[in-house]
Amino acid sequence: MKPNPGVRQTLFAVLALPATVLSLAAGQAHPNIVWLTTEDNSAHWYRLYNDHGAPMPNIERLAAHGLVFNHAFSCAPVCSVARSTILSGCYPSRLGAQYHRPEMPVRLPEGVRPFPWHLRKAGYYTTNNSKTDYNFPASDIRGTWDESSGKATYRNRQPGQPFFHVQNFAVTHESRLFGGLPKGVESTTDPASVELFPYHPDTPLFREKYAQYLTLQTYVDSQMGKLIGQLEADGLLDDTFIFHYGDHGGVLPGSKGYACNDGLQVAMVVYVPKNWHHLVPAQPGSRIDGFVEFVDLSATVLNLAGIDIPEGIDGRPFLGPGVTLDALDRRDTAFGVAERFDEKYDLVRFLRRGRFSYHRSYQPFNPDGLYNEYRYKQPAYREWRELHRAGRLNAVQAAFFEPRQPEGLYDLETDPHETRNLAGDPAHAGTLAEMRGLLQERLRTMPDTGFVPEPVLVAESNGDGYGYGQRNQARLARLLEIADLQLLPFDAAQSGIARALGSPEPLERYWGLITCSAFCQQAAAFYDRARQLAANDPNGLVRTRAAEFLGLTRAADPVPVWVDVLRSTTDPIEANLILNTVVLLRDRQPGINFDFAAVDGAPWTDARKTPGLANQVQRRVEQFRNNDR
Repeated sequence: MKPNPGVRQTLFAVLALPATVLSLAAGQAHPNIVWLTTEDNSAHWYRLYNDHGAPMPNIERLAAHGLVFNHAFSCAPVCSVARSTILSGCYPSRLGAQYHRPEMPVRLPEGVRPFPWHLRKAGYYTTNNSKTDYNFPASDIRGTWDESSGKATYRNRQPGQPFFHVQNFAVTHESRLFGGLPKGVESTTDPASVELFPYHPDTPLFREKYAQYLTLQTYVDSQMGKLIGQLEADGLLDDTFIFHYGDHGGVLPGSKGYACNDGLQVAMVVYVPKNWHHLVPAQPGSRIDGFVEFVDLSATVLNLAGIDIPEGIDGRPFLGPGVTLDALDRRDTAFGVAERFDEKYDLVRFLRRGRFSYHRSYQPFNPDGLYNEYRYKQPAYREWRELHRAGRLNAVQAAFFEPRQPEGLYDLETDPHETRNLAGDPAHAGTLAEMRGLLQERLRTMPDTGFVPEPVLVAESNGDGYGYGQRNQARLARLLEIADLQLLPFDAAQSGIARALGSPEPLERYWGLITCSAFCQQAAAFYDRARQLAANDPNGLVRTRAAEFLGLTRAADPVPVWVDVLRSTTDPIEANLILNTVVLLRDRQPGINFDFAAVDGAPWTDARKTPGLANQVQRRVEQFRNNDR
């Protein structure tokens, strides 16, 4: 490897190196590793994956000298959760890290450290330029990076020191579609030529945004090409693995923020350096069908670097010593979570196995289009909603704004954008039962902390989401059982719902009421019990879910209960979850009027008393104050 430009190779500098660095530096005993990450960027937008995708000559050049993974998945459709998964090597809902920028950062499990910490300890120079957006406290990140900033570069390492460098590119972020193309970027795509997703309306605005996003793909490719050229000029390509991926899917409406294939499947291209072909299981230029997930990235990098994979993480390496092509090709499963994006709550879990994907919507009465302030800054989102309100969408396009089924089953080979739900098709009953069982077992054994609502998790876990899940494994399993009563015929579920509604455990009553709402009018036998809980339950969240059930079925006016619980709570996190229900019933046709003046003045409505970006209740407060519908 050529000496690092701009660094004086003095005897003093060499003597100052730790012993681990000196041992690694000798004869380039370990490869360098670079990540080129783009934001909000699913595989669909690349010519490498789709004939209608954008040409990206620099990434295509890496692919010609490396590997293309045909089935790579983020574990969450939003950046902070996805990046927390990558950094920890753990599924986010096992740690309580599934909320986009949680109200309380969650600590890593005992013995688990961010994977670059292990690289640095072994002598690697670790740099990040520059996005972090992790859901962990700063104390858990300390010692991870030699430098993390907008100026971080591998070039500042000691002579001969191996390095791990992350370079983030933001030009494809969804915010770029709020307006026109950035200054100096010329369009490379004709709007008339784009292929629209079947769930999007064919309008000039949607075509313009598609063309704009495809142009940004080619533009970001040119940005990545500059760093690739710098590595080449520095004489490093023969010893440097280069990974490229998007941090999750997106970004046209209905992808980012949603646990669906368009929101989770990403590109994954790995350039294989000439001196390190022996560390990969296939020849350069190959395409790999085996599934890889973001949770696997940490284990993969450590394996390539020759560092033992620590205990306590969920990921498995897909490159490096011990990885065979046969074993890689047998990997056929990916898991994803969606929970809260900014102020909007919706609990969904995703499982992909082979050609089929399975969606489990635990609150199926929530439409995907439930209002979210940041989402609807994008003009295409606003137009989509307006066309729905005007009755100008076909059934596939309108589904985004309608209640869902608790289960979705999709054949990705024939339906790549998941528009034809096969869950009710007898021909696929066996596949449905298998996918359901696989997800249930995964959530039980993980265990998945998402079945405890965020305000309760924050109050009871004190930031130790992993420990909380382990201590409450039986409790979480019981809540999952109640939620899965939604999957039975109502007659078969009724006795289980009755037990839940009569339970002394508030969260069992909470999930019993959510299950009533999933059955809607079929659960009319529980109207009287729901009225009792709405009026008298000591738990505000239980009262809210009872009012939600009664409001969704038009069995009672939920507004007095909303006003009472919102005036009673002092917890802004709880208030935000309650307001999610208010927005749902307010925006659902014909809509329930809610005068925010009735609760204005409650402590959580004052931004001075609830400071901080993570306090999402302020987004909802502003929506109501501005009467934004």
